[in-house]
Amino acid sequence: MTADDSFIRIENVTKKFGDFVAVDNVSLDIAKGELFALLGGSGCGKTTLLRMLAGFETLTSGRIIIDGQDMADVQPFNRPVNMMFQSYALFPHMNVEKNVGYGLKHENMSDAQRKDRVRELLDLVQLGQFAARKPHQLSGGQRQRVALARALAKSPKVLLLDEPLGALDKKLREQTQFELINIQEELGVTFMVVTHDQEEAMTLASRIAIMDRGVIKQVGTPTDVYEFPTTRFTADFIGSINLFDGKVTSVKAGKARIDAAQAGCTFEAPAADNVKAGDSVGIAVRPEKIFISREKPKSTSVNAVQGEVLDLGYFGKDSLYRVKLASGELIRVNRVNEQRVVEADRQVDWDDKVWLTWDASSAIVLPEET
Repeated sequence: MTADDSFIRIENVTKKFGDFVAVDNVSLDIAKGELFALLGGSGCGKTTLLRMLAGFETLTSGRIIIDGQDMADVQPFNRPVNMMFQSYALFPHMNVEKNVGYGLKHENMSDAQRKDRVRELLDLVQLGQFAARKPHQLSGGQRQRVALARALAKSPKVLLLDEPLGALDKKLREQTQFELINIQEELGVTFMVVTHDQEEAMTLASRIAIMDRGVIKQVGTPTDVYEFPTTRFTADFIGSINLFDGKVTSVKAGKARIDAAQAGCTFEAPAADNVKAGDSVGIAVRPEKIFISREKPKSTSVNAVQGEVLDLGYFGKDSLYRVKLASGELIRVNRVNEQRVVEADRQVDWDDKVWLTWDASSAIVLPEET
């Protein structure tokens, strides 16, 4: 997207705590009505960036502009944003209705208008029948929805969500992810979600910014960052991947041949225009893109390697194979269990000698990082 389309502009923002740089010259443009995710590990700077948007932390340098207004001198309570915390921070002595309506107490509204607004929000999050309950009488998912309704009560232009689903179990988290998407689409509010959970980011967001040590490594759609990572960090952080060092031996018709001594084979892969013979690169392929078979393929000149099944993990919907190569390296292979089989009928088993192959289009060339 272009800067002209941005609703939130983060321009060269840096935050230092003493000598420690928590956020390092970050720039982002986020569109109005977008569900955007900041994804990264613990301590990468994502929550600090969120808190600067909310006004809870001051900027060391840079600018944050929301809907055309520079936030430099705008206090947190005057910003067109609201924040939903990981802990939900509900008032235990108040019932659901009063929790949701708490932020409306000082708004220029009549009592009837406040009640209507609270009722509208409780219906939106499907909690109308629980209005009189206290937080301790609700499930984790219900408390999460109360916190969401309260955060939306004042109709913020931007809703900031800090690890919003971290306290929920896996099944409830899955269900709630889609509820959040539906609510965001219905309201059209710009959502910015901070999470360390890559599956959560991939499910929720229209675009993702991946952070590491205060720096944005890549911004793109879930498909972009998974299928077309631009750095080794992104490739390794998102999902599972087999990553090797390699040397480009030739480039022809948009395809590079890469000698990967670690893997003991030659890769053929799509090459960017700036890739040339002699370059040191990373070469990677995701486990689910690899075919595993006892049968030797017709061609073994590129994208084929032989090994032995060292480990096998059965997960129901798929199986994970760890295959040891002659070089001593391990390659991970995921295979979908499309049919019901008994163990005796398993096509590939422990200690089997196998061939691994993959399409050239599945291999990813990554530049050498300084």
